Amino acid sequence: MLEDSLEQLRQNLAQFAAVRDWEQFHSPKNLSMALIAETAELVEHFQWLSESQSAELSLESKQAVSYEMADILIYLIRIADKLDVDLISATKSKILINEIRYPIDIVKSDARRASEY
Repeated sequence: MLEDSLEQLRQNLAQFAAVRDWEQFHSPKNLSMALIAETAELVEHFQWLSESQSAELSLESKQAVSYEMADILIYLIRIADKLDVDLISATKSKILINEIRYPIDIVKSDARRASEY
C-alpha cells in the first residue's frame, strides 16, 4: 500500500467522484461553496463553548469534529486538483510569506493582524 499523502488522497477523491459521475458538479465554484458549508459545520461544534471546553471535547464530539475536518480537507484537495494547485508547495510559500509579515521580535505573544503592526 502507498504511504499516506495528499497526492494519494487526491487520486482517491478524483476516482471517487469519477465513478459516480460527479465531476460535472465539481467546479471550483461549487467545491468552494461546499468547503464553506463544511467549515460552518465545524464551527457549530464549538459555538457557545468556552476556550477550555473547546480544547477538552468528549470522544463523541471529537469524532464528529474529525469528520467535519475530513470533509474540509476533501473539498480543499478537490479544489486544488481542479485548479492544478500544489497544496504542499503553496503552503510552504505561504509560511515563508508569514515569517516575513510576522517577525518574531515584533509579534511574539501578540495576535494582532499584520496591518496593525
